[in-house]
Amino acid sequence: MSHKVIPILRIFDEAKAREFYIDWLDFSVDWEHRFDSNTPLYMQVSKEDIVLHLSEHHDDGCPGAKVFIETSEGLARYQKLLIEKNYKYGHPGLEEAPWNAITLTLHDPFGNKLLFSEKKMEHG
Repeated sequence: MSHKVIPILRIFDEAKAREFYIDWLDFSVDWEHRFDSNTPLYMQVSKEDIVLHLSEHHDDGCPGAKVFIETSEGLARYQKLLIEKNYKYGHPGLEEAPWNAITLTLHDPFGNKLLFSEKKMEHG
């Protein structure tokens, strides 16, 4: 049996969600769903092997969730790319984590957090 976990993050504004996840973070929209034109949006976004569901439905989680995303390399390059995009609402920095990693925490417009973590190389 294999498993794949896909977090569902609550969003409140489609334009702000697209600005943050698509325009700034470079995620792609895989698909979108609405029951009709006057109902909340539910969509899947992804970047490489990171997959997230974003939902405007009131019973699909609550704001303030934190998603831990383990990366193998390239976190400093990604942080530099984000800074160069000059996003009005974010200027993320890299931090040293107590678990021998470098981290990058991004806060979406709805109170959710994406915590990217890259293990430091051990020298021996």
